[in-house]
Amino acid sequence: MEDISKDVLMRAQEGDMQAFESIYKASSGFVYNVALRIAGKSHDAEEVTQEVFIKVYRNLKYFQFRSSFKTWVYRITVNTALNLYKRVSREMNRRRDFDDVARTVASGEDVAGEVQDREERKAHEARLAELLDTLNPEQRSCIVLREIEGLSYQEMAQALGVNINTVRTRLRRARVALLAGSRGGGKDGL
Repeated sequence: MEDISKDVLMRAQEGDMQAFESIYKASSGFVYNVALRIAGKSHDAEEVTQEVFIKVYRNLKYFQFRSSFKTWVYRITVNTALNLYKRVSREMNRRRDFDDVARTVASGEDVAGEVQDREERKAHEARLAELLDTLNPEQRSCIVLREIEGLSYQEMAQALGVNINTVRTRLRRARVALLAGSRGGGKDGL
């Protein structure tokens, strides 16, 4: 996520739509990626991204610069994505429905190699999604924030609104569950 100056944030707090647009442009990709890792589906991540920016727009006036803007947006994104994930899980009774968008294969000499690489990436991503899906939402968000987004334990604690020991416990349990799942749940693990 690009750094956003305090001046831009303050102008957006005062209702400057150009400043808010700058915030959106600087952080929408970041929000979408976090949402995608937690929600697991592109259309859910798009929905979360929209909800997050509605919440940011409505609540930016309450942002008091006690934490970084990035941490504040992480927290909103994680909470919104977790809420959607829980709702969808209940509605779909834990049934996974991955959306695979048909991709056109670039014409070239090694089309077979490109197709095989793409299939291997899809299989790896599906296995990762399958393993992440075995975790409870709190553990899943910890794995996403630490291993995929690279947050420190302190940043994770702030983003999730829990103490650092809770983050460590959730992360340890998630890793144990992922390790057990990768050993017993698949042919070749991760």
